Formats: sequence, structure tokens, C-alpha cells
Amino acid sequence: MDLPFDPIERAARIWERRFGDSTAMAAVTSIMRVHQILLAELDGLLRPFGLTFARYEALVLLSFSRSGALPLGLIGERLMVHPTSVTNTIDRLERAALVLRRPNPADRRGTLAEITPAGRDLVRQATAELMNAGFGMRGYDQAQLAELVSLLRTLRVAAGDFAD
Repeated sequence: MDLPFDPIERAARIWERRFGDSTAMAAVTSIMRVHQILLAELDGLLRPFGLTFARYEALVLLSFSRSGALPLGLIGERLMVHPTSVTNTIDRLERAALVLRRPNPADRRGTLAEITPAGRDLVRQATAELMNAGFGMRGYDQAQLAELVSLLRTLRVAAGDFAD
């Protein structure tokens, strides 16, 4: 965008005059904007691999499992997304031959998504690209990143994202 001013900072000054303290509003607005920036950058890095960040996350999760396969419900739970999103993501990965669906032997009504060898290879390649780009976080050193994770964890715990 290359604006000659920080629109969040400007909005915060106006907010102060009209409503009072703007710190929380500016923090939330900053987080939301950073989310947009990071998602665009990460999706751009993953586009040559035919992936979005959501599909990449699903492949990584499957690659982390011992057997390379997980029930669709568990994928949604771990990625913290709606079942419809999981179905859409797995559909696209399956069409790309990166994942296959198979019956869940532990639950006859359930389905497992299993990462294919091509999926594992693509995860390795895409991960190398993302790590080389610092996952879009190149402006921070390791200590700053650890502090950021800690600060955001506090919000996640307060929201009930997981038990602390």
C-alpha cells in the first residue's frame, strides 16, 4: 500500500478524541492487519506448490502423525476449523493426489485422510521455502518471536482456546 502514514495510528488518535483509550482497538486492528499481510505472503510463497496455507497446515498435521493418517474430525479439532473447511481442504488435497481418503478401521462411520508420498515430498519442499522466508516474520529476532508467541498465548488461553 505504501501509505505516507500509519492508518491504525491515525485511527487511534481519532478514537482517543471520540471514545477514550484506543490501545486495545489499535492492538486488535494491528493483529487483524498483520494476519492479512502474513496470509497473503504465505499463500504467495505456497502458490508455486499448488497450496494455500490452510492446505499446507493439513499436510503438515498429517505428516506429523505416526501413521500419516488422521480422522477428519481430529484434523478439524487440531487445526481449529469447521468440519466443512476440513472437507473442502481434504477434497482439494485429494484431487491433487497429496492425500487419500480411506475408511477408519477404528470407527466404521468415520473416514481417515492419509498423506501420500507425493504429499510428504511437497511438505518438505514447501516447508523449506517457508523457513527460508522466516514464515514472513523476518523483521523479528528469536527473542522477539518467543515474546510474541507468549503474548498471544495469553489471549488464546483467556479465550478458552485450550486448557493452560
